[in-house]
Amino acid sequence: MDLNLNIMSNMKSETQKTIKRILVTGGAGFLGSHLCEGLLNDGHEVLCVDNFFTGTRKNIEHLLSHPGFELLRHDITFPLYVEVDEIYNLACPASPIHYQYDPVQTTKTSVHGAINMLGLAKRLGAKIFQASTSEVYGDPEISPQPESYWGNVNPIGPRSCYDEGKRCAETLFFDYYRKHKLKIKIARIFNVYGPRMLPNDGRVVSNFIIQALNNLPITIFGDGEQTRSFCFVDDIIEAIIRTMNTDDLFTGPVNLGNPHEITIKTLADRIIQITGSASTIEFHPKPVDDPMSRKPDIRLAETKLKWLPDIDLDTGLKRTIAYFKALV
Repeated sequence: MDLNLNIMSNMKSETQKTIKRILVTGGAGFLGSHLCEGLLNDGHEVLCVDNFFTGTRKNIEHLLSHPGFELLRHDITFPLYVEVDEIYNLACPASPIHYQYDPVQTTKTSVHGAINMLGLAKRLGAKIFQASTSEVYGDPEISPQPESYWGNVNPIGPRSCYDEGKRCAETLFFDYYRKHKLKIKIARIFNVYGPRMLPNDGRVVSNFIIQALNNLPITIFGDGEQTRSFCFVDDIIEAIIRTMNTDDLFTGPVNLGNPHEITIKTLADRIIQITGSASTIEFHPKPVDDPMSRKPDIRLAETKLKWLPDIDLDTGLKRTIAYFKALV
């Protein structure tokens, strides 16, 4: 009987080792909600933290009844005292409309938020992931952009609160890594799209889809020849989790995105075609510091993560359009 109890105890112990309690900041946002879902599907417990500035309860409503899911309303510019094994730091408004609404708060979220989450990770000895961005490359002078490129960023422009905030967060992560031997992971995420994007967030995919579904003019800022590389959200979530699960010697930064580059005008044409919209295209002045190209060099992700994006643009757009059609 004692032997059986010992066997059961050991089995329980081994099972417990594989189940992690994971904190996801910004967990009710577009990316965060998909990440929470992916981690729960992998059998982990998830503490979702969000201040609901851009995140919405609707994004995680279907997770509230899950026994491994917990929701906490909190702003990470203030310290947080919880017990977790891993931290994914995704908290920060990511669209120009939202991060320029209160630029000082945006910088605080990136910088103070990073300091608070790094302090928590240090106290707990927890591994921590930072969701950085392709915006750290600014308006790049080389294409595609490798991780070794230091960027071409305007430090005093209207987009700087986000660009420089994220760059400073990367600095802080590496300083904690060097000074305190913290286990860190940094991913520079390129343009992501998919279900649960906010319809009014000002990002090009959601903007074009909403306009097309309402047969309104598609508004392109600039001549439409600027390029982007769009990656479907499911592919990015897989890459994020793979990044966190690499060995501790690999810190990143690593580019995560789809290297298939298209012009904004081509994107508008594809959305009009897929939706069967009667929309026409209107051109408006290009915003200040809006980059002319975005194309990730993902060779490091291929090597270290054994990852390549799988979902092509048309498939992803159809799934995203179906989501917005249900909203409209």
